Amino acid sequence: MLTLYHSPRSRSSRIVRLIDELDIWSQIDIRIVEVTRQDGTGGHDPANPHPEGKVPLLVHEGVEIWESNAIILYLTDLFPSAGAGPVAGDPLRGRYLSWLAWYGNVVEPVIVCGAADLSHPILDATFRGVPDMTRRLADALEYAPFLMGDTFTAADLLLVSPFTWFNHEAAEHPAIKAWIERCEARPSAQRVAEFDARKLD
Repeated sequence: MLTLYHSPRSRSSRIVRLIDELDIWSQIDIRIVEVTRQDGTGGHDPANPHPEGKVPLLVHEGVEIWESNAIILYLTDLFPSAGAGPVAGDPLRGRYLSWLAWYGNVVEPVIVCGAADLSHPILDATFRGVPDMTRRLADALEYAPFLMGDTFTAADLLLVSPFTWFNHEAAEHPAIKAWIERCEARPSAQRVAEFDARKLD
């Protein structure tokens, strides 16, 4: 049995959305835990085994998998028939892996540094900045509806997630804005919003 430790309306919501896209609700035990929120609410939950008290955390046969991109890769590999990501041997596998890694290595640091109003030559040289991130996304979406081409994949699910949490200047680029709208028009977006709302009641 798979177990996901989840806190509603947090980064782990994208993993719940992937569960919906993979149609594996019956195969995962979703356990609701509390986390420390950016506004100071919440706190450490002793029921959460994540070593840093964060979410998401996936546990499969006693093995812990953490970090969203790792969990996404693990689940799309575990359930390949859903078609949410290219499997090993697929010519597009490398591009898929690159988008998943790029999220954690570039997108989230750029967005977090921008939100914290941090600027330093080392940060700029390592992660670049919002214009570079925006250009990279826009270039990929100029001639295709999704990052991998004509098909929505877990790469889109991961990369679109920060733009659904808060307004960001990158989301105003026409190609990126249209991509966000396409991703959020999928039924999984509404179903996860409803799931999280029920868990918060």
